[in-house]
Amino acid sequence: MSENSSTSRLQVTKFKLNALLEVTQAINENPSREKLLSRYETLLRKELKIGKILLYKLGENWECLLSSGLNGAQYEIDVEKDLLGFEGISFISSDTRSQVKGFDIAIPVIRDNRHLAIALIGDIDEESEGVSPVIKHLHFIQTLSNIIVVAIENIRLNEENVRQAAIKKELELASRLQEMLIPGAGRLPSGGAFSVSAFYHPHMDIGGDYYDFIELSRNQYGFCICDVSGKGISAALIMANFQANMRAIFNCDILLEELVQRLNDRVNESTMGERFLTLFIGKYNTRTRELIYVNAGHNPPLLYNKATKSLTHLESHCVGIGMIEEMPPIVARKLIIEKDVKLLCYTDGLVEILNEDLVESGTDVIEAFLANRDPIAGNIDEIVRHHGILEGNKSIFDDITILGFEFS
Repeated sequence: MSENSSTSRLQVTKFKLNALLEVTQAINENPSREKLLSRYETLLRKELKIGKILLYKLGENWECLLSSGLNGAQYEIDVEKDLLGFEGISFISSDTRSQVKGFDIAIPVIRDNRHLAIALIGDIDEESEGVSPVIKHLHFIQTLSNIIVVAIENIRLNEENVRQAAIKKELELASRLQEMLIPGAGRLPSGGAFSVSAFYHPHMDIGGDYYDFIELSRNQYGFCICDVSGKGISAALIMANFQANMRAIFNCDILLEELVQRLNDRVNESTMGERFLTLFIGKYNTRTRELIYVNAGHNPPLLYNKATKSLTHLESHCVGIGMIEEMPPIVARKLIIEKDVKLLCYTDGLVEILNEDLVESGTDVIEAFLANRDPIAGNIDEIVRHHGILEGNKSIFDDITILGFEFS
C-alpha cells in the first residue's frame, strides 16, 4: 500500500470521526430537525460526494424528511409496500420495484424491532470510474443515518411530551372548573325536611355527566341529573353549556314541560343535532310534599319506601334532550312523597360496570343496597365501595354519577 493511499485513508477516517463527533455535540445543543437534516445532507452530498438521497421516517405516518440530488426526478414510493421488505443494508437490484430504481442502497433504521426510518442512497454518475462513494462510505452512512434519525425521533418525542404535559395541565384546570359547576356536599341540604347526597366520578379528567340542586323558593327545590352522549372534552363542553342554560331558565314559576322543551331547543342549537343527553329533572315542594318530574330518556331513578318496603322505578316517558327538534307533547308526572322514602338517581355508567362474568351489573346491586333503612348517604358509599369505583376498577368504561334524596 502506498504512503499516499495510507495518508488518504487516514484523512478520510479522521474526517468521519470528526463528523460524528461534531454531529453528536450538535445534538447535545438541542438543534431543530431542519438543522440536523441540513447537516446530514451536507455531509453526504458535499463532503462524501453522494449523488442522491431520499430519507423516509415514521411519525404518525411515513414522511419524506429529505429529498436531495434528484434533479427533478419524481419517485412515487409507498413505504409500506416498497421499502419495509428491506430488513438490513440492501443493494437495490434491477428486479426491484420500479419505484426505487435509480438508487443503489436501502439503509433501514430499526428500533425496537420496527422500522423507524429508511434511507435510499444512490449515485448520479453511474459511468464514473473508481469505487462508488455509496459503496466506499456505506457503513459510515449507515451510522450517520442512525444517529440523525434517532436524534430527530427524540426531538419528536420530546415535543410530544411537552404537548402532552400542556394538555394534561389544561385538563386538570378544566376538571377543577367543571367541579365548580357541580354542587359539592357543602352546597347540598342535610337534615330537616330532606337530605341530599351525591357522588360524581368522570371516567377521564372531565366528563359529560352532570347533576344539580337549586333552591327555587322557600319551599320549592329543583334538581336534575343528566348524561351527555359520548365522553371527554366535547361531552364536557356540552355539559357546561347545558348547565348554564338550565340555571338561566329554571325557576319556581316555569312548568317542567316548558323547561324541558326550551332545554331541547338550546341543546339542538348548540350541537346541531350531533349530540344528545338524557335527563331526569324534578321539582319538590317541602310544604305539599309533591314531587313533579320529567324523565327524558334517562335511567329510571329508584324510589324506596322504608315502611312498605316497596321499590318503584320512575320510568322514562319522554325522548332524550337534543334527539329531535320538535319533541312530542311532554307530560310531567306527579307524586306525593311519604315520610321515610329514599330516591336514588344515577347515570348509565353505574349499571354498565361489568361483573365477574363480564356482564353488565344492571340495577340489582343498586336495589340491594337501597332496600333497607340505612341513610341514603350510606347506601351510596356502599355502592361505590362494592364496585371499587375509587380503586380504579378496570371494568368501568363511562362517567358515573349518583344523586340521592332522603325524605323525612
